[in-house]
Amino acid sequence: MITIALAQVIMSFNVASLPVSLSGMVASFNVPPTTVATAIVMYGLAVAGFVMLGAKLVQRFGSTTVFRVVVALFGVGQVLMTFSPVATAMLTAQLLIGLAAAVIVPALVALIANHYHGQQQATAVGALGSARAAAGVSAFVIGGLLGTFVGWRPVFGILIVLSAVVLALSFKLKPDQARPEVEIDIVGVVLAAAAIILISFGFNNLNRWGLGLAGPGAPFNIFGASPAPVMIVVGAMLLQIFIVWCRRQQAAGRTPLLDLRVITSGQERAAVIAMFAVVALEAMLNFTVPLYIQIVQGRTPIETAVAMLPFNLTVFFAAMLVVRFYKTHTPRLIGMFGFVLCTVALLWLAWVVRNDWGAPIVMIGLIVFGIGQGALVTLVFNVLVTAAPKELAGDVGSLRGTTQNLASAVGTAVAGALLVGLLSASVMQSLAENPILPVEIQSQVDLDNINFVNNNRLLEIMGRTTATPDQVQEAVRINTEARLRSLKIGLLLMACVALLSIIPARRLPNYRPGEIPAHPAPVGQAVKPDAESDFGDVPMGIRTA
Repeated sequence: MITIALAQVIMSFNVASLPVSLSGMVASFNVPPTTVATAIVMYGLAVAGFVMLGAKLVQRFGSTTVFRVVVALFGVGQVLMTFSPVATAMLTAQLLIGLAAAVIVPALVALIANHYHGQQQATAVGALGSARAAAGVSAFVIGGLLGTFVGWRPVFGILIVLSAVVLALSFKLKPDQARPEVEIDIVGVVLAAAAIILISFGFNNLNRWGLGLAGPGAPFNIFGASPAPVMIVVGAMLLQIFIVWCRRQQAAGRTPLLDLRVITSGQERAAVIAMFAVVALEAMLNFTVPLYIQIVQGRTPIETAVAMLPFNLTVFFAAMLVVRFYKTHTPRLIGMFGFVLCTVALLWLAWVVRNDWGAPIVMIGLIVFGIGQGALVTLVFNVLVTAAPKELAGDVGSLRGTTQNLASAVGTAVAGALLVGLLSASVMQSLAENPILPVEIQSQVDLDNINFVNNNRLLEIMGRTTATPDQVQEAVRINTEARLRSLKIGLLLMACVALLSIIPARRLPNYRPGEIPAHPAPVGQAVKPDAESDFGDVPMGIRTA
């Protein structure tokens, strides 16, 4: 369990350290904050695009053997990350780390299925969720301290050591039998990777390339239209083609890249949608808060860590303790209540947030959101694991990895595009109605590329213009108000997403205490009369709750 949990920790620690190290990377590489956001998206793209391939590699060659290889690859990526001389090397490192994580994610689920049974399996799944949350807490605390007093590079240097520890411990794991009969569906790999990469890349560049018409930053246009929304639409179409292809492979008796039995029922599909929603919301909040604290307020990484600590601690405890409620409450009730908590928390934050994230009233909102988020991530994963037999553990892991990392990439990208878009619209509206800043002053500032900057940086920019002191102060006022306004509207829109997510949560299983859920039969087979035999070792307390 230590090996499995530490493997989850190094993956989560890596991606959680990126927002904390935001200001340090911006200074080291002399790049805008959106470049660091691209690194997060790069990692998420690699995991989401190739985690299904990773699941088949785990099944074909055995989870233990494959696990050792990719943990070593993960460590190599961290070496490149730690000693990156330029931003391009940093992005390459995150791509390599993401490819390794794409195999680690399904390997962890397969290792749990191979080592644990019954209630122990349920506890192990809960521990996996808590390890993810614990890594987030550690990343903010350790990353904040090192980023403030030493630098951002040692944060990732720690992961080199941890990767070596996980590799050494992996030799204590029980060998898993390889299944050479498992085929690698190359067409499925290409379709899945292309679909997910196009969707994520399109979302990541909506603001830079244009939401409708192609903007000045677009590398090309399609009859005047921005390529970003076109990528999203094409990616969605490819995703549908991928599902059809998997269904045909399965019907023909061949091995599909994703066994569709893991999403046969409406309840399982609802769990996937709910997982996407809650992870996307978490990613948006995890990008928004560090952006505001470090870039807007100009505070240190340690202050960011302190501001986010209540949220991360709450997620950690909620992910572990929610398992206790499975025997008395149905997944549907827990899921709906979790999204209600997230909605209330985001509405509260939008109402009370000012220019001080350390205020106690703001901390209350982060804590409430953490309770809902921590409970939901563990719950929906458990629903999926419960519904699948042991031999599909890798497919469940790949589905979880694809959903979580695609949601994280899309959530981060949407948060960046949304906040910058709101800021740009707010600034332009304020300038259009402002008589103090005439057109000749505005023309001396690049208003085609509005981004989040703190007031000190704005003073430097305005100092290079012919603006008078009164005009400079007016520009600072507009910037301050526009940033806060865009943050509040962004939080309100996030609350709307959380509220709408109650709809799929209403379709989660509604098992009563003592009821055994019926497992859907494989494609082309009838349901066995003995529901118990369809489950094997069901890992979750949901089975008896």
